Amino acid sequence: MKQTGHAVALAACVFDMSGGSAPAEVRLVPAGVFRARDGRPEGLPGWRIDGEIARRAIARMSALESAIVIDYEHQTLHAEENGRPAPAAGWFRGGNVEWREGDGLYATGVEWTEAAKARIAAGEYRYLSPVIGYDRGTGEVLSVVMAALTNYPAIDGLGDLVSLAASLFGIASASKEVPMKDRLIALLGLAAGAADERIEAAVAALKAKAEASEAKDAEIAALKAAAPDPAKYVPVGVFEAMKADVARLKADRTAAEADALVRAGFDAGKLVPAQEAWARDLGAKDIAALKAYIESTPAIAALVSMQTGGQAPGDGAGGGLSAAETAVCKAMGLDPEAYKKHREVA
Repeated sequence: MKQTGHAVALAACVFDMSGGSAPAEVRLVPAGVFRARDGRPEGLPGWRIDGEIARRAIARMSALESAIVIDYEHQTLHAEENGRPAPAAGWFRGGNVEWREGDGLYATGVEWTEAAKARIAAGEYRYLSPVIGYDRGTGEVLSVVMAALTNYPAIDGLGDLVSLAASLFGIASASKEVPMKDRLIALLGLAAGAADERIEAAVAALKAKAEASEAKDAEIAALKAAAPDPAKYVPVGVFEAMKADVARLKADRTAAEADALVRAGFDAGKLVPAQEAWARDLGAKDIAALKAYIESTPAIAALVSMQTGGQAPGDGAGGGLSAAETAVCKAMGLDPEAYKKHREVA
């Protein structure tokens, strides 16, 4: 039984472009059954294409978003190996490929670079060599993945080019079949020629890892689907309301503590009325700083004595100031008359 699946090949079919100018349309593959000059494809009568096969191939190429490249000597396939540039000679769109009954599959509206036009006109390049994708079981042409300007299509060393093309375009290579066991060893990351026991152990470990991952995914999905336990979680709205209540309680407690400290400062003669607003503002911002200030500030004795010093209000030596106020002015170096005017305004 022939193996099925997709493969790539450098087709022997070529389009002779001698004639002096770069053509706007080129034949990619001929109609019917065809083979490479080296006898490929092995095990098949040949590659084949007809109107129905072409219709499917054109549909695949038309689905591509990018244009299909035409390069020089298939350098696109060699670029990673030899490090040299792979300039394009031209481009064509899958949507511009058409089938001509009895003749073959053509690329139309080919866009050549100026350099390629000059080289074709000068006779430096004469042939176009396509890289095709095909079905390994039937030889049916599936698509044209790229093409190249060349002077010797289907050259020696073709097998290497086929492998490079397969790697670049993500298609299996028909030039060399790799045994399933060797492919499995490579996929598992084992050393070449690994024993069956090593392969089985690696597969078992991979299976266990996959099962553990599936179990974890199922657990996560179950947690997402389950309703939250009200005994363990509270709604976000309730939580935010509680945070606001706590903040208000903390602010009220701080305000009460600041009020107590300010009153204590007055009672101890460590604060004067002019400092009240400042002291309360400091307490609201940093209660510890207010407490430290009051504890470290020396008391003014006059502030804790009788405010009138036994005299009637307005009869003090300070000309309308009480004895306590006069003492504060003296202690703080204030002008009694200025303080008196300030007090009357207030």
